[in-house]
Amino acid sequence: MVIVGAVLMMTSGVAIVGSKALISQATGDIEQTNLLGDAGKSDAEGGKDLNGPIDLLLLGVDARARLSADDVRADTIIILHIPATHDQAYLISIPRDTEAHIPAFKKTGYHGGVDKINAAFQAGARNGGGWEGGAQLMAQTIKKMTGVSFDGAAIINFGGFKKIIDALGSVRICVAQETKSIHMSMVDGKPMWNADAKKTGRKMTPVVHKKGCREMKGWEALDYSRQRKELKNGDYDRQQNQQQLIKAMAKKATEGGVNVVKLNRLIKAAGEALVLDTGGVDVADFVFTMRGVTGNELTLLRTNGGTFATGGSGREVLNEQSLEMFRAVKEDRLAEFVYANPEVLSDRK
Repeated sequence: MVIVGAVLMMTSGVAIVGSKALISQATGDIEQTNLLGDAGKSDAEGGKDLNGPIDLLLLGVDARARLSADDVRADTIIILHIPATHDQAYLISIPRDTEAHIPAFKKTGYHGGVDKINAAFQAGARNGGGWEGGAQLMAQTIKKMTGVSFDGAAIINFGGFKKIIDALGSVRICVAQETKSIHMSMVDGKPMWNADAKKTGRKMTPVVHKKGCREMKGWEALDYSRQRKELKNGDYDRQQNQQQLIKAMAKKATEGGVNVVKLNRLIKAAGEALVLDTGGVDVADFVFTMRGVTGNELTLLRTNGGTFATGGSGREVLNEQSLEMFRAVKEDRLAEFVYANPEVLSDRK
């Protein structure tokens, strides 16, 4: 799953009337730490100045109870780009299996190497590096690959999405292709993880996500957005589904305006699941800076045309068009790039 916390804060600025102090109070429980390390924007790139384009790194991790803290990979990697006009936002996913040159990371004794990009998080988290180290090495790896530096970053555990969607009530998702879940089954009409369902000894009926549009509860939206093995284009289709979920959550969060009660409910859920780095900028300043962006203005973009681009090593590689898209992010000319290359637009609604 991908990160939604930054988007929720972004959309929260749309209809809030009140002081920055009120917003700071509402977001005070969100854990904040240094997730960017040397991959934050330099003073020459704008530093802490939010007047220019804003780039956020969003990482989704699957931190299950049986896994140790340093045995976690970031399977979901998204760059959220907001141009200097602050009236639009773009989501670009980096395939988890992309071959990457991961730089050395002194903090954990990692000497560097070539691996799938999702391994960068694990290499930075091992030997006591934790999620902070994992995010820092991931950010450095992406900067080395794409040239993009970041204003902020966020990490969310997959399970955190369910809490946030439950706080919203539901989200409207359009399923592009019928998908049988490899993670969940129904037992006596209730959804359960397969491992837990097997323990009941009762009949298990696979969860099947039927094609079409409908409102999804947290468990269903989370499960659908985690599927990849049953999808035609594997992780590329999953990337689009995850982007679609972020957009659906952002739109739902702003339906009918965002009052203080609704904001507090959402932020409480996000605070239990989110780790955030705003690059030293106050969260309230981020909210006010992005108040011109809403869920309807989230544009979903595809790398590699949304399908496999496997190199000789058996890993994915970013094609020239995708690399040019990231150059457009760095140079804040993404709108022009998308206009000239409409095929990068996601077909999810």
